[in-house]
Amino acid sequence: MINMQNVFSNSSVLITGHTGFKGSWLSVWLKYLGAKVIGISDKVSSEPSHFNEISAIFDEDIRLDIRDLNELKKTITQQEPKFIFHLAAQPIVLDSYKDPYKTFTTNTLGTINLLESLRDFKTECNLVLITSDKVYQNLELSRGYHENDRIGGYDPYSGSKGAAELVIRSYFHSFFSKDHNVKLAIARAGNVVGGGDWSSGRIVPDIIKSWQNSKPLVLRNPLSTRPWQHVLDPLYGYLLLALKLNENDKSVNGEAFNFGPSEDENFNVAEVSDAMVKLLPEFSWKEASQNFESPYESKLLSLNIGKASEFLGWSPMLSFKEVFLLTADWYKSYYSEDQVSMLDITRNQIKYFSEKL
Repeated sequence: MINMQNVFSNSSVLITGHTGFKGSWLSVWLKYLGAKVIGISDKVSSEPSHFNEISAIFDEDIRLDIRDLNELKKTITQQEPKFIFHLAAQPIVLDSYKDPYKTFTTNTLGTINLLESLRDFKTECNLVLITSDKVYQNLELSRGYHENDRIGGYDPYSGSKGAAELVIRSYFHSFFSKDHNVKLAIARAGNVVGGGDWSSGRIVPDIIKSWQNSKPLVLRNPLSTRPWQHVLDPLYGYLLLALKLNENDKSVNGEAFNFGPSEDENFNVAEVSDAMVKLLPEFSWKEASQNFESPYESKLLSLNIGKASEFLGWSPMLSFKEVFLLTADWYKSYYSEDQVSMLDITRNQIKYFSEKL
């Protein structure tokens, strides 16, 4: 953490997708480290939102659609960031079936536009591109996927993120691999949870909505297993990646890294829901009827995190129990009758995490 503060303090950091769940948490952490934080997003993605609770921290809060190449390039050229974290995306699998065109243009074309904006960049910049654990062609394997496993995706969201990775590889080897001012790496994170997420189609926001409405949550696929992790664990990995790029570590430049829970910390949707039953008074859940139909979603997904451990010294810091305790505490504070600063709650959880490092 001392090294992080030395590097990020007073550095200009640009975050695309800063109004989203992960982007807003990352922004608070970087501000906590003393960075100048600049955000680019087209809109606030939900109401309520974590961003609305922490928006005062930003040095600049810019509304811009990353599908607009000219505006994006102009903004990046003006800001001259030393670090960029690319999180802007259409992130919901079920929404990708409803609007595949927006999903592909945001997730794939948006990534192209960012890379194109940096192709002739004149100053040093460290770029961390966040894709997804769903980039892998999911064969429902019990072993965790490695970074060199085949990329592919059956749903539009997974396909758009896989296509973005092909774009990143092409740009890196064509334009960024030899003594370029821009160094880059890819981060693939598992299913991220934590306080302040109200996105549709995600398990924790669905739990919170059911809890607030005093109705049982209906689970589509209670036995589906995912690499659940608190938002702070992968964000720590993103920050370490940025540090390694800044050090011109050639073992990291152009590489992809998985960030997920330990092998023995993969749980299914029912186990996640049961954990929240113990933490949220009067919350309950039930399984959907057998006639329930939904678009394709993988049943089993896990990640091998050995590469991040070897090259970055990263490992998940929070246990399954801690993940959902912190998550439940955040929402209970938000919905309490007391006047509580959710920015302070967010900072306190970052401090709690930082003290474990």
